[in-house]
Amino acid sequence: MVSGSIFQYRKSSWPPEEYVSKATLELLDSDSSALPKYAWRRKLNSHASILKEFSVTFTEAIKMVRLGIRLWSYVREEASQGRNAPIDPFTRVSCKPSASLGVPLGGMGSGSISRGFRGEFRNFQIVPGTCDTSPIMANQFSIFISRDGGSKKYASVLSPGQHENLGQSSYEGLSSWDWNLSGQHSTYHALFPRAWTVYDGEPDPELKISCRQVSPFIPHNYKDSSLPATVFVYTLVNTGKERAKVSLLFTWANSIGGISHLSGDHVNEPFIAEDGVSGVLLHHRTSKGNHPVTFAIAACETQDVSVTILPSFGLSEGSYPTAKAMWGKMAQDGCFDKDEFDAGRSMPSSPGDTRCAAVSASAWVEPHGKCTMAFSLAWSSPKVKFRKGKSYHRRYTKYYGTSERAASNLVHDALTNYKQWEEDIERWQNPILNNDRLPEWYKFTLFNELYFLVAGGTVWIDSALPAADIGSDHPQTKKVVKCINDAVDESSKIYGSGCSMEDGSTGDVESTHTGCSDEEDSDKSQGEDYIKYPSHENDIDDVGRFLYLEGVEYIMWCTYDVHFYASFALLELFPKIELSIQRDFANAVLLEDKRKVKFLSEGNWGIRKVKGAVPHDLGTHDPWHEMNAYNIHDTSKWKDLNPKFVLQVYRDFAATGDLSFGLDVWPAVCAAMEYMEQFDRDNDCLIENDGFPDQTYDAWTVHGVSAYCGCLWVAALQATAAMALQLGDKFAAERYKIKFLKAKSVLEEKLWNGSYFNYDSGSSSNSKSIQADQLAGQWYTASSALPNLFDDSKIQSSLQKIYDFNVLKVRGGRMGAVNGMHPNGKVDDCCMQSREVWTGVTYAAAATMIYAGMEEQAFTTAEGIFYAGWSEDGFGYAFQTPEGWTMDGHFRSLTYMRPLAIWGMQWALSFPKAILDAPHVNIMDRIQLSPQIAQSHHAETGVRKIAETGTFFSNSVFQCAC
Repeated sequence: MVSGSIFQYRKSSWPPEEYVSKATLELLDSDSSALPKYAWRRKLNSHASILKEFSVTFTEAIKMVRLGIRLWSYVREEASQGRNAPIDPFTRVSCKPSASLGVPLGGMGSGSISRGFRGEFRNFQIVPGTCDTSPIMANQFSIFISRDGGSKKYASVLSPGQHENLGQSSYEGLSSWDWNLSGQHSTYHALFPRAWTVYDGEPDPELKISCRQVSPFIPHNYKDSSLPATVFVYTLVNTGKERAKVSLLFTWANSIGGISHLSGDHVNEPFIAEDGVSGVLLHHRTSKGNHPVTFAIAACETQDVSVTILPSFGLSEGSYPTAKAMWGKMAQDGCFDKDEFDAGRSMPSSPGDTRCAAVSASAWVEPHGKCTMAFSLAWSSPKVKFRKGKSYHRRYTKYYGTSERAASNLVHDALTNYKQWEEDIERWQNPILNNDRLPEWYKFTLFNELYFLVAGGTVWIDSALPAADIGSDHPQTKKVVKCINDAVDESSKIYGSGCSMEDGSTGDVESTHTGCSDEEDSDKSQGEDYIKYPSHENDIDDVGRFLYLEGVEYIMWCTYDVHFYASFALLELFPKIELSIQRDFANAVLLEDKRKVKFLSEGNWGIRKVKGAVPHDLGTHDPWHEMNAYNIHDTSKWKDLNPKFVLQVYRDFAATGDLSFGLDVWPAVCAAMEYMEQFDRDNDCLIENDGFPDQTYDAWTVHGVSAYCGCLWVAALQATAAMALQLGDKFAAERYKIKFLKAKSVLEEKLWNGSYFNYDSGSSSNSKSIQADQLAGQWYTASSALPNLFDDSKIQSSLQKIYDFNVLKVRGGRMGAVNGMHPNGKVDDCCMQSREVWTGVTYAAAATMIYAGMEEQAFTTAEGIFYAGWSEDGFGYAFQTPEGWTMDGHFRSLTYMRPLAIWGMQWALSFPKAILDAPHVNIMDRIQLSPQIAQSHHAETGVRKIAETGTFFSNSVFQCAC
């Protein structure tokens, strides 16, 4: 339960000495196990409270009853086909969410496992789109200590307290283990992608223990960041007068979460690798046709450290050996027998039995001496299968192959390379951590929010790139190549010659295409509806294909209206992945999928994907091939997706200086903008909303011109004009500049009230509400170094209004910015979304404030998300930041993509080199309007009449007036 102090007391620093004794800090300081100066910290005996989920009001329930019935029917229909619905509010997980999570394990895109701050392994996401939240209680680190003469002995699982799960029949053998750790003197320190756990005299008062968890999340390193591996480095310091024999034990169940360990037919086998690395492989046979998974647990033997293993033990009394016998062996001897390495492959497990394995590392630690032991966990699932049948090879197989034994190579390389990983991580993080200008909470929250790129259900595949349909002799290709040559001089005047990637290239990213990696499906990958861009033959920048979920409760890949907020993290840290995602959507814009879909909000039918419309997502059960898994509304009628696509593309183009990317996606930009003209009902160059929730706020109705979509549209017009100029399409540049100037004038005329932009131009009770996200278009405009959309005074006035009302009038500014606020100071409660605080939107508003020179207001605004979501007195959402919460702190949609928008704040604080090096000119002033363009603008017919002729997509998408 949230403490009242969250709204009264402002804590600004969390030094390690408040959590760990100074004597222990000094003992650890001389080693790489030294605790970070800035981190999210908890005591291991902290209460992990159950999180409270939101509920709709009676009025909201009445409004949504028909939608609820249709959605319930759809969920049942999907379940009958063995599939999960993308949105399922009816099914509840067996393990209630609690404030217990910590830094997840592994790199990106190969499945993930989370680890709670108290040491439990949970939230298994090995199979795409599924998340088993319950902890696997057999997965533990434990310690056994014996002082000289055996007069003092200690044994304990290194996780505090008894767990209710131990009472379950499947865990009966674990109750015999010693669960003696109180956690009172043990602490957890998180700075993603690393975490430290310090046992300050527990269980042995004279032994200080530090465990450092290291995963390979390394910006611009596209190899190591794909690896499903983690290292646990233990540092032991003996402060006693007697030498101590210390044995650490790592146990692991042959399970991919849930009750999968009970399904049977699982096999364990020992292995010995080079450089002293040895351990156990756990081969797991999955169900429902999913591909097999192999885990590896290992330790590194050194001159001082001896490693032994137990390849197999069970949790039930009928097993041999049993978990009880295994524990007894360790308590007595501190190690296993060496001949266990010769055991070979175990017999397959029987249904109902749990097969586990153990690795032990032992050493003598002299009085006042120190010892280091390193363990590793890796999992190899070379193929990822989606529910409708297609399979792909994961990205890491590019480097490790597809053998089930790749897991042994992964743990070996993790144990031999983790020191280099840490050097790279510190080189990346230190400039931010050492920046005294930044508040402490921001420094570690900025990095910790990146947990989502590992734990957000990411899938990274090593997709083969089929040859483009358009050959080098095709006239369209010749026209594009001519554009590239002619546009280089114009673009370099504005943005220089491009930004340098880590490999010395200029960011020329390989065009990506939708395709299935399985041989049996290869012929299906190039359907006739797929329009291919000219491909570049430089394989250096081929980063495969990348997917991440909107959230673990909203199972849709790369949800684009949310990626709009989250994409700053990828652009800053893995720009090649970001460009790959944009290419996927650019390709999708030009596609049409005529399969029928029922839209649940109104019960009407339509087609799955409309040509010219940006898809809401890349799909759920057949990504890239069956897009728009979201079926609440017909998103081809949404007003934010197309402008968001244009704004993201231009920002990425400006930031990377990648001219070939710009030319590749330019046809889709033209198509997306032309498509939107149908929503300009009165030919004033400004689009109108259609009286339903036709944007990312999909429960918040909009009428007429809206601040959110209107601002996005005006920004997109300017971005299109700027991009056209740099690509040499001067006709389009002039055309969209005229539209921009007209639309901007109309938007201000219809919505500016002298203090801020009204929510919309309608006459509803909330039309004059103050929307926290009203300047989303200005945010992207500033992020791309384009001229401001409005006068500085209007921007600052709007942001100050948001700060004074949406931020400060909600619990004194300690909760973030509420989405909607009436001008009388009351929260807009017209729907559930208007009365929510959205974490990512708050970060976006804060970023916009930074651009406007309002840094103090910006950090105070964003700080509310930290205090409500991450602080010790908050609601407990660390490492599972939700989409939003209500005024009483009830969450909606845990582990959500949008909070990555905090990297939009960092983007505002540190522009990339390509933008900083650009000449400081107003790019719109470079577009000179000719009389012919002005006349032709008044004679335009719009996309509706053009589309009827059937020539729009064939003639205009590659239009390039060079």
